[in-house]
Amino acid sequence: MADPTPVPYGSWPAPITSALVVRAAARPGEVVVDGDDVWWSESRPGEAGRSALVRRSPDGTVTDVLPPPWNARTRVHEYGGGAWTVAGGVLWFAEFSDQRLYRLAPGDAGPVAVTPGPAIPSGVRFADLRVVPGGVLAVRETHTPSGAAADVVNEIVRVADDGSTEVLVSGPDFVSDPRLAPDGVTLSWLQWDHPTMPWDAAQLVVRAQDGTHHVLAGGPGESVVQPVWGEDLALWWFSDQTDSWSLYRKRPHEEPELVVDVGSDIAGPQWVFGQSRFALLADGRAAFAYGRDGADRLAVLESDGTVRELGVPFSAYQSITAQGTRVVCAAGGPADEPVVLRVDVDGGHTEVLRPARDLGLDPTWFSRPEHVSFPTPDGGTGIDTAHALVYPPANPDVRAVDGELPPLLVMVHGGPTSAASPVLSLAIQYWTSRGFCVADVDYRGSTGYGRRYRDALQGRWGVVDLDDVIACARYLAGAGRVDPARMAIRGGSAGGFTTLAALAMRPGTFSAGASHFGVADLDALARDTHKFESRYLDGLVAPWPERADVYEERSPLSHVDTLDTPLAVFQGEEDRIVPLEQAEAIVAALRERGVPHAYLRFPGEQHGFRRAENIRAALDGELSFYAQVWGFDLPAAEGITPIDVVR
Repeated sequence: MADPTPVPYGSWPAPITSALVVRAAARPGEVVVDGDDVWWSESRPGEAGRSALVRRSPDGTVTDVLPPPWNARTRVHEYGGGAWTVAGGVLWFAEFSDQRLYRLAPGDAGPVAVTPGPAIPSGVRFADLRVVPGGVLAVRETHTPSGAAADVVNEIVRVADDGSTEVLVSGPDFVSDPRLAPDGVTLSWLQWDHPTMPWDAAQLVVRAQDGTHHVLAGGPGESVVQPVWGEDLALWWFSDQTDSWSLYRKRPHEEPELVVDVGSDIAGPQWVFGQSRFALLADGRAAFAYGRDGADRLAVLESDGTVRELGVPFSAYQSITAQGTRVVCAAGGPADEPVVLRVDVDGGHTEVLRPARDLGLDPTWFSRPEHVSFPTPDGGTGIDTAHALVYPPANPDVRAVDGELPPLLVMVHGGPTSAASPVLSLAIQYWTSRGFCVADVDYRGSTGYGRRYRDALQGRWGVVDLDDVIACARYLAGAGRVDPARMAIRGGSAGGFTTLAALAMRPGTFSAGASHFGVADLDALARDTHKFESRYLDGLVAPWPERADVYEERSPLSHVDTLDTPLAVFQGEEDRIVPLEQAEAIVAALRERGVPHAYLRFPGEQHGFRRAENIRAALDGELSFYAQVWGFDLPAAEGITPIDVVR
């Protein structure tokens, strides 16, 4: 075979186009087992981003349960999750358009509204649904006409089949995970109050059969997540009191006990409802996933207390549930988009219930991530090492021009208590197949490395995260892996803040950047955001408004006089978490200073882009922006329309 043609980095022609990124790009989300049936949700960009529900019957028949335009999605906490549940073939779900609860039983002609329509502008929302006899348990979030975050009320309720509602828990600022024990009487839930977030301090509360309440676990300095009742009335949960989120259990009439501590986080931060990183099998054993060195392992806790890895060939697992002694979950890997997977924990047999889409690509097109640890300034945290998943350029049809180093794209995840995931993402491969090196950075504050690593960001957001993204870029440049003159930084939401802050307050490392719905003004974010995050910055930055000076000091908008790096900005017009005004303010500053920039705003989009056409416009627009800034040609065959760069 002839040697591949040498092509400059960035200009590599590739079949991983923006059209392929969104084509039939339905990703499985929450997975629920109902007897012999397996259900899951799918986010579908090609259907205006709606969340569809799918059922797989024992004979392998796969059925869309809700046709368009039904959209099983909730706005509780604005991030949602737990918008649907099913038991005995009866489906309950929150419909996105009106946030009402609907019920669909076998034989019904269509979903039937159970709760009344909104009587006030923002209405009533439901999430974290769990079927109980005669109805469902749910978290109810009530918004008032004022629209103020302080007036939002979160409660646990029982909604009956006829729509009548009983309030079970009220008072805490936040509640989640209502779980009824198998005795049909004992109730457990999680609760926390401002200014903490659930990954800072959340309590596990139990209401006993006699009606008394007691806190079983959690409190200041301890986060509890994902409680589950066993058939033997043992209650299981994750706690980070040993630094890592580890598995605990309390059997009746016994003290709580630590069951599994693998030295790294098993669970993750509760940004959305309905998460599950473990499941109880029918025989009392527990299956769970835990992270190590940037990838997940799937394991089972045996009856004798030993942990056995299952050796399943995937590297990320979510929404773990059980079907007898089999595990059913969403799983993905470096060369595999997420699938719905069923694993026999004893026989080892694996079965893909819902395959990934057929991309029609040879695996040589996919760049495999390397988990890299690199030195970073301590900054008073006691931690001087950070981490990243690094994806080298990959394209079997071309080779680099001799002597040229690839451009670097530093990706900053949101949260900021999120984490890089080693699952095939065409949104990353879009870049690597064109000749970019991508570093998906787990800066201090990220999940997966224990509480001490996560808490290193407390009071230091806008400081240590900047240290880490810059240290990562310089580490890769120093190792001769990337071109130090062509290093860009990009991120969305909290990642957009770090992007803007790095460019405005630490100029000189990056020569371009892209902010997707990024935070530009911390003070404005503290004053005008939704209830769930309305006190989040008290911990990440400083108490507000008492230390408004710190907010001003760390806000990118306060440092536009030093912002001279070319920047692309992408923003949804209906974003409630990072309002449009923040993007408009940073773009106005760029325009006034004459800094090269591009700006795309998307009508109808909220926090994160869900519509296929907007995902494509953002990807192609960003590539076009770098091409114009760094002076390389776009792949001609793709017909990408250059974004308008204002100079």
